[in-house]
Amino acid sequence: MCLARPTARRLRWGLVALGFGLAAQAEEAAPSPEPAVRLIVGGELTGTLGPEDYGFFNDVDYQRNLLRLFRASLLAELRAGTRFALLGELRSDNLDTPQAYALYLRVRPLPAHALDVQLGRIPPVFGAFGRRRYGQDNPLIGSPLGYQYLTTVRPDAVPANADEMLAQRGEGWLTQYSVGSSAYDAGLPVVESMRWDTGIEVRVGEEPLEWSVAVTQGTLGNPRFSDDNGGKQVSTRLAWYPTPGLQLGGSFALGEYLSDDVERLLAQPGPFRQQAFGLDVEYSWGRFLVRSETIVGHWEMPAIDAPRIDGPLDVVTVFVEGRYRAAPGLDLAARVDRLAFGNITGSNGSETWDAPVTRVEAAVGYALHRHVQVKAAYQYNWRDGGSVHSQGMLAGQLRVWF
Repeated sequence: MCLARPTARRLRWGLVALGFGLAAQAEEAAPSPEPAVRLIVGGELTGTLGPEDYGFFNDVDYQRNLLRLFRASLLAELRAGTRFALLGELRSDNLDTPQAYALYLRVRPLPAHALDVQLGRIPPVFGAFGRRRYGQDNPLIGSPLGYQYLTTVRPDAVPANADEMLAQRGEGWLTQYSVGSSAYDAGLPVVESMRWDTGIEVRVGEEPLEWSVAVTQGTLGNPRFSDDNGGKQVSTRLAWYPTPGLQLGGSFALGEYLSDDVERLLAQPGPFRQQAFGLDVEYSWGRFLVRSETIVGHWEMPAIDAPRIDGPLDVVTVFVEGRYRAAPGLDLAARVDRLAFGNITGSNGSETWDAPVTRVEAAVGYALHRHVQVKAAYQYNWRDGGSVHSQGMLAGQLRVWF
């Protein structure tokens, strides 16, 4: 699913070299006095400890779990005048080899106007939650189901029929299908918030109206550094700020998710795409902050053997969260979350293609210091399927940043 390490490393350094080269050109072309070159560096350490998640409700890619995660991040921004900036984030989870979570060049061709172009491993366009900082902007510990929970859809393997898919309900953390890769592997979330996609993004406007559009290598559920199917994703979002404290957003994304290795095995011609529409709202007043997002979408799936999977695999996810600042440094927060799936028909009748999931979570956060915060959260999950149908978990988190 990824480039070999040497190739990926060369491409990453290529982006870095491109950014520094353009920055240098900007300096040479600028009239005297030359614009200042400025380097800004920051970092964050976040440690989360919770019980064993026997239902894998909080699993993300690479067999990590959000309730048992240590994350170290180093962020840097190199500015060259008002037109160019190179931004990046190096991240290590559970002391693994650091990876470039973000690395992109931002160009502002008309500094006096609200227009910028971003190239590289870029911030997501779709939705609102994916653009938040992992620890800083999340009032709870867990992530919304639509941005984290692993479904039974895979980009490198597909079920031969509806019965094979229904047998995997609730087991998205480790699935196996007969067409494509035979290995056991995790499925895709609706939107992957732990990795950013690679491509180009254009953003126009600012409050009260802002529009963004991006063309990227992967899809919402499977961001990629290298392309695996020759297709591209187009995503867009329109944000409106009608009054102070109120933000409304609408998003759309369409991209090919199934790899060429699988499509070559199919008699049915592709491409097979993931499509999604999103609505998000945020409202703050006084000590209160309320956010909500709804995503409606589907994955197109090949119809191979009987009983065939006729039509796309539909999905709907909704969450509502709120935060109340009870006192300086003390936050109370809660989130209610639902992930639902459409029906397919197997030998034993119609059933949802994956097991619907509901989650509630409540948290208390307290700032011990200007740059130190602790959180405690209780989360309860339940679903209609899988080896574990329900589980409640208490977790704690410590976050330090500079």
